Amino acid sequence: MKKNNKTVILSIIVLILLAIFLVIYFTKNSQANVWEKEIISEQKEDLVVEDRYNKKKEEIQSGDTFSKTASRAGLDNALINEIYNASLEIYDLAKIRAGYFLEFNYEKSSNKLVEMIYKIDSEEELYINLEKDPLEIEIRKIPYQVEVVNSEGTINTSLYEEALSQGIDERAIISMADAFQWSIDFAMDPRVGDTFKFVYENLYLDGEYVRPGKVLAARYVNVGEEYEVYYFEENEDNKGYFDEEGNSVQKMFLKAPVAFKYISSGFTTGLRYISAFDVSTGHRAIDYAAAIGTPIRSVGDGTISFAGWNGSYGYMVKVRHNGTYSTNYGHMSKMAVKAGEKVKQGDIIGYVGSTGFSTGPHLHYEMVKNGIKINPLLEVLPPGEPIKEENRDRFFKEIKDYQNILRN
Repeated sequence: MKKNNKTVILSIIVLILLAIFLVIYFTKNSQANVWEKEIISEQKEDLVVEDRYNKKKEEIQSGDTFSKTASRAGLDNALINEIYNASLEIYDLAKIRAGYFLEFNYEKSSNKLVEMIYKIDSEEELYINLEKDPLEIEIRKIPYQVEVVNSEGTINTSLYEEALSQGIDERAIISMADAFQWSIDFAMDPRVGDTFKFVYENLYLDGEYVRPGKVLAARYVNVGEEYEVYYFEENEDNKGYFDEEGNSVQKMFLKAPVAFKYISSGFTTGLRYISAFDVSTGHRAIDYAAAIGTPIRSVGDGTISFAGWNGSYGYMVKVRHNGTYSTNYGHMSKMAVKAGEKVKQGDIIGYVGSTGFSTGPHLHYEMVKNGIKINPLLEVLPPGEPIKEENRDRFFKEIKDYQNILRN
């Protein structure tokens, strides 16, 4: 009897242990299955986000219309017409330009076209959502990812050469020079030993570098004289570059009639001089050595008072800016304006040549004040509109970090 009782008790204990084992086993497997499902689910979601589209880009060839380019990309005429007509109020696709691209995004699972994108310029794109009915169409800012970087250097040959030696994108150094274009003439002013430092944006799209963005702050020391500029947006009507005291650096005249991007290779060094035309009164002019065809820009707003042949000057353009100032541009190969035309600061008025009394291609540039030729490099001009008093604290706060970078 006792033996039977022991057997029963043993059997019960075995059953209890077996039950506990089974509970633990299935509980663990159940949790493992749940975790595994969650991981797989997350992986699938990631896959959907990353691989939703098949992307196709079609380059616009010379002479192409939107219809021709889209047709080559595989769109049928009905859809091409629908996109074109729906876009007219927002953007006329007849304006697409050769060398640019139409971008098409297809749903991977269905191979259905769901988006079309056309980059209008470096800042904006036309976006069309074909999943919407009617089509959703808008011009939007290109969604760049922005990285802020800084670079610096010491001039041994030229600003351009120094920047290239450091691997700086030449577009970034051109933008920096443009920020100083009212203060420094980079064809005439820089000297060996000058230093520069600037803070700027690098723009990325889909993880790939595209181009430099805005120059946010810059410092240039020219023969010991310090120049600083800071980008600031006070409001829609007053934004751009200001000095460290909040004064606009934009002035009535640009420092040079030839943009830095055209003289950056250093071809002014052979003719870097100021020539006197009337020694007794100190009349001055500046000669910019540059390749034939280099664009010449008006240094300020004004009216073309003369455009034609003028003896030893060859083809010449004169700009009257106001009752005090005028500027003259000689030896042009070709003129881009006519007498009586209005021009704005920076407008192209002609192209470098070697006409008239000239021994080689260059621009002969004169500034005239109250009828007397003066040295434009020495003329001090008032700045543009300063930052208003109520916005100065915001300005000083925004540039503080940039100042620490530039001055250390």
